[in-house]
Amino acid sequence: MILTADERALIEAARKVRLHAYAPYSNYAVGAAVRTSDGRIFVGCNVENASYGLTVCAERVAVFSAVAAGAHEVVAVAICTPDGGAPCGACRQVLMEFTPAPDACIIWVVRPDELVARYTLAELLPHAFRIAAAEGR
Repeated sequence: MILTADERALIEAARKVRLHAYAPYSNYAVGAAVRTSDGRIFVGCNVENASYGLTVCAERVAVFSAVAAGAHEVVAVAICTPDGGAPCGACRQVLMEFTPAPDACIIWVVRPDELVARYTLAELLPHAFRIAAAEGR
């Protein structure tokens, strides 16, 4: 598959930030990168905690970093895991909250050394909660 320069940059950002993951309990380091509608890339890695419920996934860290910087529209995502695992359900729902066009938001799933899959967010979470539904529209 031929990737654009923007796609390669997003994937490389996810691979690089994975090296900073704090995963002493699972030994499952994850890196994520999100591109926002203004073209910026925000990264995150998973941060585990002895109280497992306090652990935060890489995808959510990346989205929350974007929001903290004032960017609220995610248009593409790359996730790097040891085995090519896709985002968990919670992360899919958080991505949906900040994605204006789920059918167009591309999710790249990669391992450190290869591209595994390409999905749209709508494919990964076809019946997501959306703000329009919450408002009764």
